[in-house]
Order: sequence, then C-alpha cells, then structure tokens
Amino acid sequence: MSIRVMLVDDQVLLRTGFRMVLAAQPDMEVVAEAGDGVEALEVLRGTEVDVVLMDVRMP
Repeated sequence: MSIRVMLVDDQVLLRTGFRMVLAAQPDMEVVAEAGDGVEALEVLRGTEVDVVLMDVRMP
C-alpha cells in the first residue's frame, strides 16, 4: 500500500516539481493538489490522504 500525499502550494510549478519527485517513489502517490488553504480543506473533505505537504507561507 502506498502513502497517499496531497500537495498544497500557490505556485503551480513548485507543485509540479514535487509531483515529479514523488512519482519516482514506488511507495508514494500524489492523490490531490490545491492552490491555497481553502481549496485544500474542500479537497480533503472528499479525498483520503495520509500526508499533506503544504507551504506554510502561502498568501
């Protein structure tokens, strides 16, 4: 079973980079992404994740 990861960052390019790095890990799967905290909460209501990788300095 893989670790289900959610990426949250306002910079799409940074999320894309993290997704590419995590895609190379056989035991991790990016299952959700969001561009801000409000969107992240909405996505989390309908998606089961194990880890949220989040930028704490988002506007």
